[in-house]
Amino acid sequence: MEKPQVGRFNTQEDHLLQINDLSKSYSGVRVLSGISFSLPAGSVMGLIGENGAGKSTLIKCINGVTAPDGGQIIFDGNSYSGMTIKKALELGIVTIPQEFNLSDHLSVRDNIYMGCERKRMGIFLDHRKMRQGAEALLESLGCSIDPDALVSSLNVAQKQMVEIARGLNHKCRLFIMDEPTTVLNKSETEKLFQVIRRLQKENVSVLYVSHKLYEIAEICDSFTVLRDGEYITTAKTKDFSTKEMANLMVGRELKDIYPPKMPLPSPDAEELLRLQDLSLASLVKNISFSLAKGEILGIAGLGGAGRTELAEGIYGIRKIVSGKMFFKGKELLPASPEDAVKAGIAYIPEDRQKSGTIQQFHLSWNMSLISLMEKYCSWGFIRKEKEKKSAENYISLFSIKAPDGNIKMNELSGGNQQKGVIAKSLDTDPELFIFDEPTRGIDIKSRSEIYFFIRTLAEKGTSCIIISSDLEEVIGLCPKVLVMREGKIAGILEQEKINEKEIMYLATGIK
Repeated sequence: MEKPQVGRFNTQEDHLLQINDLSKSYSGVRVLSGISFSLPAGSVMGLIGENGAGKSTLIKCINGVTAPDGGQIIFDGNSYSGMTIKKALELGIVTIPQEFNLSDHLSVRDNIYMGCERKRMGIFLDHRKMRQGAEALLESLGCSIDPDALVSSLNVAQKQMVEIARGLNHKCRLFIMDEPTTVLNKSETEKLFQVIRRLQKENVSVLYVSHKLYEIAEICDSFTVLRDGEYITTAKTKDFSTKEMANLMVGRELKDIYPPKMPLPSPDAEELLRLQDLSLASLVKNISFSLAKGEILGIAGLGGAGRTELAEGIYGIRKIVSGKMFFKGKELLPASPEDAVKAGIAYIPEDRQKSGTIQQFHLSWNMSLISLMEKYCSWGFIRKEKEKKSAENYISLFSIKAPDGNIKMNELSGGNQQKGVIAKSLDTDPELFIFDEPTRGIDIKSRSEIYFFIRTLAEKGTSCIIISSDLEEVIGLCPKVLVMREGKIAGILEQEKINEKEIMYLATGIK
């Protein structure tokens, strides 16, 4: 079949959403330039592009979070030069944001019904009905989260499910999903796809943003590509392979995204880390393994298996209640992240917005947060020129799309924020680097850059632990994978035995 040419995508179907010549700039930097495309009613369209391509800005223009500088949004036949959040919700435009927008101190139920609370007698909150409604919504997603639980007690995957449930609680005509599966496992993702297919049957349109191109191919009827703030094409997914989609995103032929796997360490390799029957309260039980200098170790498992908790124990965030930890041949019991950093351990958290950055700080300030006193202070004063120079080096090293280090963190795309978080930890010169969901919300080109960076770190002798819900990532990058289930090690796989079937068997205990 002849493939469609790059250009406008025309269809005779009714359009729910039309974008005409939309443009937007921040501080004189053009972010969107004359974007035009349309989304048919009852259709699922993928929106793809590299980090900084303009996807998030486009979404914010559609849902009223920000106003475009020019152009037109036509929704259900009515034209809007600028949308407001209130008007978008009234029209049925609902968004699941890439970064969580939940109130940690409120319950799951209260978050789901925030802004659309059920009342009795027109005055009092009807907690019983909201609890029942929240329970039903979560059940439709195949998860058993307690509606009365505080959001602060949930893991990242559970928070994502609450965000999705909150979106489903609105009367919806256009559902915008921005990277909804980055922390979901295969089963949770399939539940979400069932919901999307149900919405489509109800004539709801879905704009689905994801860097997982195999998901775009599976769930989307069509896809639209943005590159550097410009519209590239819209086409039918059935006519393009995921590799061809990736090539459209980057504007050139994309090579293999994974570097060659590191060999397993020799039996006499120098040991960097050893855990001996390590336990953390009721979350992690009797973990034992060793990590050689320069080794890359993957940790896989379902949500709630204890992967993140184990990392937080090694990094001093959680208390080790029994067992021992040895680092560089000496026993180490880090009581805080400060202890871990001083020892030579770095940790990239899975929730970068909450735990990895200060959103209102400049990029350069975020990069020097941990190492400020050690590297950039003299006689009580910050050496700003040295800090600035270091930020410029990291911006270049990681190809961060930013004019300079003075841009605020919350003005960067999610992927560029993640690169800044990695730079912050790299600046401490670690000997052990723990990456928790390192490519969450990152485009395929940037993911490849990070994979090759991890390989380079290992070649230089830095040991790396990769915690990931993306099995393709674990399989493609790690020569050894530790699989956890219910807080324990279910098994360890090496080289050719690392495959999806074996990992899922160990993670679930089900053949």
